[in-house]
Amino acid sequence: MIPILTTQAMREADAAAAALRGSDALVAAAGTAVALHAQRMLRHCYGRRVGVVVGPGLNGADGRVAAAWLRGRGALVEVIQWDRAPALLDGYELVIDAAFGLGCSRPYTAPRVSPGTLVLAVDLPSGVDSDSGALLGSPLAADVTVALGAYKPAHFTGPAADLCGGLHFAGLGIVRVVEDALVTDEDLALLVNSAPDDHKWNHAVQALVGSSLMPGAAELVLRGALAGGASMIRFESRGYVASSVELPPEAVHSVDPRIDPRCRAVVAGPGLGPDAASWLRERLVDCPCPVVLDADGLDRSLIDDLSPRNGSWVLTPHEGEFARLTKTPHGPDRFRAVRELARDTGCVVLLKGPRTVIASPSGTLRVVTSGTSALATAGSGDVLSGLLAATIARGHDPLEAAALAAHLHGRAGSHLSPYSSASDVVNEVRRLIRAAI
Repeated sequence: MIPILTTQAMREADAAAAALRGSDALVAAAGTAVALHAQRMLRHCYGRRVGVVVGPGLNGADGRVAAAWLRGRGALVEVIQWDRAPALLDGYELVIDAAFGLGCSRPYTAPRVSPGTLVLAVDLPSGVDSDSGALLGSPLAADVTVALGAYKPAHFTGPAADLCGGLHFAGLGIVRVVEDALVTDEDLALLVNSAPDDHKWNHAVQALVGSSLMPGAAELVLRGALAGGASMIRFESRGYVASSVELPPEAVHSVDPRIDPRCRAVVAGPGLGPDAASWLRERLVDCPCPVVLDADGLDRSLIDDLSPRNGSWVLTPHEGEFARLTKTPHGPDRFRAVRELARDTGCVVLLKGPRTVIASPSGTLRVVTSGTSALATAGSGDVLSGLLAATIARGHDPLEAAALAAHLHGRAGSHLSPYSSASDVVNEVRRLIRAAI
């Protein structure tokens, strides 16, 4: 995982690293990292025209190091003071934005660039609030942003996130402790866990999903759970669904409304239809294990009445369901909104979207950016809820399970065409888990 730090936390990490290595060494490392990304964008340096807009702080110092590095390799580089920059930067193939990065607090109107000019932002596009992603003036949209030391909230939330372009990370050895973090492909290795004494109840899942109106939801949840490593599934639906869809033969239909105490996780909600809350209430009261609530199970009164408020339940709303739970749209700062709902409900909250944001009741955050438009298809969320329940049943705590399952689900979608179905996601999840073994 790659850390995500607030302005204050990043400054403290910078100060600690500077005390050990010296601030000049850190600036040299940061500026070189920026220059290397500039070289990749230009393909080669010799004769290429580069403008570097620099400010008065460390961001500007990083830009000056990058300028010197590029100049030493034959680029034609002009360093431009932020307060002397013309309204239009013309005649450059690449503009490096090193005016204001972390902790910008003043309104800033960035110069425009001529059409076809590439823009590389140092740490953040200049003129954004690092913690909320709000815009301070008129920042310049970047084609590439090189995050230095850690990612910042503005890389993923607020209007600033859409100005960062392609995100690249330069760790520089500054941050070692992870609290809030971006999930990466390397983390998927954590999903593959087993023990010599495993048996079918060690990773069992109970599913309360599907109805005669929406039988397909049951099939997709169950297949998602099996793909995620559920070793046993007991399921119950509202009405008979087996004749309508091809349910996995491994899933056992239950007629007992009680949660089997041998199950390690419950997934509830997808496809249950209207007025599902009262049906679920009877089954989830005094539930002995973690619960994943999705779709028709996302009822605020049910959550407030039955959730143990200890972070063992996971809510997985999309934006419309989130607004229904909170009675208001989440607004531009998704980090803040998700944290507030997690705190208010005592549940882990996973807000689905192009940048999925997950928060625990204590405020710890995980961000997933692996998703693509291939997941914008009916049933994709059902697969995720089953996969998430299985990941909990495999022994991961609910926050980490939500983060790992969402990243795996997104990565599976990224390997599919835009016209793929939810069933295709299940098959790709299986392939990715096999590849991680």
